[in-house]
Amino acid sequence: MKRFLWPVLLALLVISATPAHAQKKVKVVTTLTDLKSITELIGGDKVDVTSIATGYQNPHFVDPKPSYIVKLSRADMFVTIGLDLEIGWVPPLLNSARNEKILKGGVGYVDTSANIPLLQVPISVSREQGDIHIYGNPHYWLDPENGKIIAQNIYEGLLRLRPEAQGYFTANLKKFNDRLDAKNAEWEAQMQPIKGADIVTYHDQWPYFEHHFGLNNAAYMEPKPGIPPTPSQLAKVIKIIQQRHVKVIVVAPYYRPNAANLVARRTNAKVVKLASSVEAFKGINTYFDLFDYNVKLLVDAFGSAAP
Repeated sequence: MKRFLWPVLLALLVISATPAHAQKKVKVVTTLTDLKSITELIGGDKVDVTSIATGYQNPHFVDPKPSYIVKLSRADMFVTIGLDLEIGWVPPLLNSARNEKILKGGVGYVDTSANIPLLQVPISVSREQGDIHIYGNPHYWLDPENGKIIAQNIYEGLLRLRPEAQGYFTANLKKFNDRLDAKNAEWEAQMQPIKGADIVTYHDQWPYFEHHFGLNNAAYMEPKPGIPPTPSQLAKVIKIIQQRHVKVIVVAPYYRPNAANLVARRTNAKVVKLASSVEAFKGINTYFDLFDYNVKLLVDAFGSAAP
């Protein structure tokens, strides 16, 4: 009997001596699926992550639901793209959740835009310019190099909450960075044949992707950011495509393709629906899948586009 009791008593002593927070996963809520994916890759089995927006939603417009407030009220950590991307829906959710540790400045608040080299930072802002982002273009996760900065910010957030797991998080961060470097070399090699090519996009959400892979944006379908295409704007776009022999029109999954399809019929350009986030389409389950999908789709589109 004594031989049987000693191991049980020893196990109970170990459990009782273990800090309560070390026995449960860090509850993380992210705004986007891209942040969810990277958090899971860095946090591993020590995190439980939920994304508010889906991969096929426009991240500027997400309806605040009571279920999101409940999740945020119970979260240990909140991860946001920041800048002004989610300004229409994040502040009311955080205020309603009343969870001080995930408010800006709290131990569990992570803004992944920290240290990101921003593009398109406006010198001045006016309503006449349309929906201009006052801090710079916020779609920075679409440059794989920025993925490492995002991962570093998430890593530092996890360390604040679970410093005893530093070795584990550090190993995962290195694994993530090494894999991203290797995959990026593959992506750049695949994109090399179309480097310098012109594309037309519906909305100005691809500058980081374009900058990284060496693509040129010849025109936007929108006359101004956030303003639906007008007949006069479409006529301008058609003229630009014909003059510059643009082969590809890029749209995100949440924009109606009507205008892009109309222009494509008039010009023989090919409409390509790229994934703007993880889980935008079936099979895009991780941050790495996002670029695998977009790079292949673009290269194939240029290869099959009409001359």
